[in-house]
Amino acid sequence: MADVPNGEQGCGSPLELFKNIAAQGELVRALKARNAAKNEIDSAVEMLLSLKMSYKAATGEDYKADYPPRDPALGSDGGLDATEAGEDFVDPWTVQTSSAKGIDYDKLIVRFGSSKIDKELINRIERATGQRPHRFLRRGIFFSHRDMHQILDAYENKKPFYLYTGRGPSSEAMHVGHLIPFIFTKWLQDVFNVPLVIQMTDDEKYLWKDLTLDQAYGYAVENAKDIIACGFDIKKTFIFSDLDYMGMSPGFYKNVVKIQKHVTFNQVKGIFGFTDSDCIGKISFPAIQAAPSFSNSFPQIFRDRTDVQCLIPCAIDQDPYFRMTRDVAPRIGYPKPALLHSTFFPALQGAQTKMSASDPNSSIFLTDTAKQIKTKRAPRWPVPGSVGRSSPRPPPTARAGLHAQGGGPTSMCVLSLAQVNKHAFSGGRDTTEEHRQFGGNCDVDVSFMYLTFFLEDDDRLEQIRKDYTSGAMLTGELKKELIEVLQPLIAEHQARRKEVTDEIVKEFMTPRKLSYDFE
Repeated sequence: MADVPNGEQGCGSPLELFKNIAAQGELVRALKARNAAKNEIDSAVEMLLSLKMSYKAATGEDYKADYPPRDPALGSDGGLDATEAGEDFVDPWTVQTSSAKGIDYDKLIVRFGSSKIDKELINRIERATGQRPHRFLRRGIFFSHRDMHQILDAYENKKPFYLYTGRGPSSEAMHVGHLIPFIFTKWLQDVFNVPLVIQMTDDEKYLWKDLTLDQAYGYAVENAKDIIACGFDIKKTFIFSDLDYMGMSPGFYKNVVKIQKHVTFNQVKGIFGFTDSDCIGKISFPAIQAAPSFSNSFPQIFRDRTDVQCLIPCAIDQDPYFRMTRDVAPRIGYPKPALLHSTFFPALQGAQTKMSASDPNSSIFLTDTAKQIKTKRAPRWPVPGSVGRSSPRPPPTARAGLHAQGGGPTSMCVLSLAQVNKHAFSGGRDTTEEHRQFGGNCDVDVSFMYLTFFLEDDDRLEQIRKDYTSGAMLTGELKKELIEVLQPLIAEHQARRKEVTDEIVKEFMTPRKLSYDFE
């Protein structure tokens, strides 16, 4: 992690200063973590303070870690709604990009004011846990964080923390994209051996969708079965429905009210884009998603402790909720939650969209029958590096799919090769001859993207990338590789889900003391 050159700390735009401060802060934390020499730490701290002074001189405001400076060129807060001139658009409900490669996550890190998960942090996670980093870390699928170094400091000093993630149950059927945060959360639970709370935001789906309360709650219970099938430890995991839990937990509701008191209507309009015509339930909901970030929302687990920090693995589109939470936390006497952000899981039609539970052709559902899978179709359209595609280009927006709070799990029958062949967007050439000569484009090929998520073997993935890029591997062969990875993964998930009884669901969703080592 490079320091800012001497004499340059006051130079550059406010956004450049903001990035330099974030990088310098990471350097200071890294130096302290490895017990560097005092003069080295002091020098780094002095540089950090100088950068912050320059930032205040340039902007008239103190540096705030989660709030990048407003970019006048974009006419926005530099955060959620910066879409001018082809900029990507990301908020908790919509993802839009004009690039066939998908969202530019490096730009999103700058816009949201988070920190990149770099090699040094991944190595520190490996040292702390004694475990090889998960493939999602190795491959940049979880790519951004807030305060992960604080979590590692706590873990190394035998101090407690807990995990929080969730699922917005918008339908009974879930898709493979919903698996991503839960696969990773299970790994975190296993390697750190900590308790986990999983929020089912059935209240949110009632407010945003045309559902009855009974339907929303029913989807929460069905989705919980798929979540449990991911293998979470029942002794360390509490799954809760908002519609159920808030009525039985004064501690949870008290925190909701505290948060609501410290966030103005103008703030939620600015953060989430609410309008005067939105129902008041939507406007107050962010406080409900924020409340699980604080340990005393779960007195049956943590008693009245308010000092147990929370780590939230979620898709990057959920970050606005927790930027708000981190702003409120010190004002109500609680630690800020830390976050780990994932990329989006692309729709079968391409990385310009996310898989959506409301679009059956964008997704591989875990409840699809073999016949349904075979008969699915998808449009194809021209993309850079893949000429001659026909059919109209789809709209560049898609309903948010990785909620979570975000993303959850899934269930499905054995995949047919025909379904992926007909549905998954290809980065291959029009003809075999062209493909052999020029090779395929892994940057836009959905089958390769999916292998990046689900193929464990790094060496095999790299070999596939080389073979496809060189033209030695054809598109059909690449899709066959994907089928051979997905078939056992989904079949095993289905088998585990069949073992999840109503009694098991009830036990996971019953407020109770969880097992953990810390006092």
